[in-house]
Amino acid sequence: MVEKKKITAAITGVAGYVPDYILTNAELEQKINTTDEWIRSRTGIKERHILKGEGLGTSDMGYKAVQLLLEKTNTSPSEIDFLVCATTTPDMQFPATATIICHKTGIVNAASFDLAAACSGFLYALTTAAQFIKTGASKKAIVVGADKMSSIIDYTDRTTCVLFGDGAAAVLLEASVDDENGIVDSILRSDGIGIPYLHMKGGGSVKPASAATIAAKDHYIFQDGQPVFRFAVKKMADVSAEIMEKHHLTGEDVAWLVPHQANKRIIDATARRMGLSTDKVMLNIEKYGNTTAATIPLCLWDWEQQLRKGDKIILAAFGGGFTWGALYLKWAYDTPQQT
Repeated sequence: MVEKKKITAAITGVAGYVPDYILTNAELEQKINTTDEWIRSRTGIKERHILKGEGLGTSDMGYKAVQLLLEKTNTSPSEIDFLVCATTTPDMQFPATATIICHKTGIVNAASFDLAAACSGFLYALTTAAQFIKTGASKKAIVVGADKMSSIIDYTDRTTCVLFGDGAAAVLLEASVDDENGIVDSILRSDGIGIPYLHMKGGGSVKPASAATIAAKDHYIFQDGQPVFRFAVKKMADVSAEIMEKHHLTGEDVAWLVPHQANKRIIDATARRMGLSTDKVMLNIEKYGNTTAATIPLCLWDWEQQLRKGDKIILAAFGGGFTWGALYLKWAYDTPQQT
């Protein structure tokens, strides 16, 4: 009896996009009661990119990331048979932003849908797409993380407006049968205890848009920072340590931690729990802020030149709801060095 080869889903390309407009801490100082020092000391954020322009939404950023990804990997849109978009800020209730991205990039006849798991969305989407690859249901899949957070931010609320930015990034997933590189494992969790602390009340079936919901600012993010921070520090660190223990990894074994970019103090706590030095932690929160579902793939895009085939990498995230998780992968390719 011939033993069937185990199929592993591997990331074979990554690309990202952020809007041109940069909202600095200095500009926010002119609008709200805050300072650059206050923002940086508590969050690590210096600036964030904001999508400006009439009629532009999450799909416009996702489209540009996917288009670049297809060009970089020399992949035809016709080769893509699955696309999932992790987002908290879809263009509209329906159709799915994933389907809109497919249409804009010329991807036809592919399965496509959105996935909502707040800031953990990219990990949930990556795990989902990996299952399609591993079962043979998909040959080439794209996972997009994209959010136009500025569309649901109250820029008079300093507890939230300093935190978030806009952006998108995407990865290409393919089957890897020749070596062990690719996505090894993931642990995904949720607990609805977090609903009161981080949510958006308006716009859903419970509170459809009305003059009353608009007046009450129900269509903006609400966040109670302290309980969210405490829960995030514990759960993101716990699940990262758990996946390391499960696979008998030490801090020496792990080449990179790719954490959700919500708050530098949360990231630092996670790295300490994992026994990682700071030079093994991908960090770009200072220039992008929290782009929700886009933070982890934007890190991979920023650091792609430093990644080497076989690198053991842990992705970790925490999001509203609450949702959280960690994913362990072995990087599947050496990036050609830029000249």
